[in-house]
Amino acid sequence: MATRTTPTERQKRLGAELRKMRLAAGSTTEYAAGLLGIDRTRLSNMESGIRPFSPERVRTLACNYACTDKGYVKALVAMADGKERGWWERHRGTLPSGLLDIAELEWHATRVRTAQVMHAPGLLQTEEYARAVFAAVLPPLTRLEVELRVAHRMERQQVFERPDPLPYIAYVHEAALRMPYGGAEATRQQLGHLGAQSERENIEVRVIPTSKGGFPGAGHAVLFADGAVPRLDTVQLDSAHGPEFTHAEAQLTKYRAHLDWMDVAAMTPAASRDLIQQIAHEL
Repeated sequence: MATRTTPTERQKRLGAELRKMRLAAGSTTEYAAGLLGIDRTRLSNMESGIRPFSPERVRTLACNYACTDKGYVKALVAMADGKERGWWERHRGTLPSGLLDIAELEWHATRVRTAQVMHAPGLLQTEEYARAVFAAVLPPLTRLEVELRVAHRMERQQVFERPDPLPYIAYVHEAALRMPYGGAEATRQQLGHLGAQSERENIEVRVIPTSKGGFPGAGHAVLFADGAVPRLDTVQLDSAHGPEFTHAEAQLTKYRAHLDWMDVAAMTPAASRDLIQQIAHEL
């Protein structure tokens, strides 16, 4: 199988999970490589995502590592069996790989929860609003780079149009709703779109009012993607140099707690829509 020069986050995750499984079983790289009939260097490359695992090899390793979690193994086999080229691959070579990794993460998630404190959630943005968000970065992007990112962000919304629409919960701080990206009219249209999208069966928008004061994770935009099993959950965080991904158990536990707090503190979906409409009228 071909060597990858830039494995995706999903490919690296599969390798990391199989390495974790091997270490939990107390198996050496020599032992695991022998099971597959390869050398230890190739196994190391597979565990780092540089070389792919086949579904058969995932099953062989899981069996010999004595992993009894059938749901977990099934999910890993499905990750190894991903032969279809995702729509996001059309953007490889023209956009940073981290942006493509976000699209792939959302596509394979069983549910996504996000917390936004500075602007509307990316999957619920209008084109004009998204263009203003991308135009506000430093150093400034060229017009072409902005348009490429806007097109990619709009395509990400396909997760809501497929036969099995992505379940999506957005916790949005009131301050984010009042930030006039693109000016008052663009923001009014964005707020109207946000309210309309929140009426869909699979989308829930919950506003955290400023009256709640401080809150955990203040200042951080968070995307929490549920995997096929909880052990495969992933957190994506925004940073000035691009998206960061983590699946360390301590971090997953922390961000689950953050989002659980927001679920309690946020307004109901109906009350959130009322506040969104009120803010739009005030602009």
